[in-house]
Amino acid sequence: MSVFSFPAQVNERAARLVAAVVAVSLAGALVGRVAWLVPLMAVGFVLRVGWGPAFSPLARGAVALASFLWAPRPVFGKPKRFAQAIGAVCTLGASALLFAGQGLAAWSLVGLVVVFALLEASLGFCAGCWLYARLQALGVFGADVCVDCAPTPRAGVSESGR
Repeated sequence: MSVFSFPAQVNERAARLVAAVVAVSLAGALVGRVAWLVPLMAVGFVLRVGWGPAFSPLARGAVALASFLWAPRPVFGKPKRFAQAIGAVCTLGASALLFAGQGLAAWSLVGLVVVFALLEASLGFCAGCWLYARLQALGVFGADVCVDCAPTPRAGVSESGR
């Protein structure tokens, strides 16, 4: 495995722990207007997008804790990476907006990330994964990338007929 690789599968329970920490951290930043925490979280997202848990202290801790607490629940990595990339774009954008003095827009983006992180942490609903599956159905991503995300053929419709 290369240093610059992302795991083909990730532990869904570890991903939910990461989402819980992201939600709590960014909610605290939002409520307390702790601006320095936003770029710190952005760095974490970038590390997870680029290398999975390899260089992200938050992800490494979540992987260790999840494996200690529960049996692993493997899911495909590419949709989770896509979701992390959306989080990275939002937190990087919020960081830039904070730097530019555009607090309302920045904190709105932070709030959006909090909502989606809470959905992942509490309900196991990954909005980025959901979007990934929709984009895969449109042909943006190949069907072989994530078989769980691939649309199931409708009755009477062949694969070549789509």
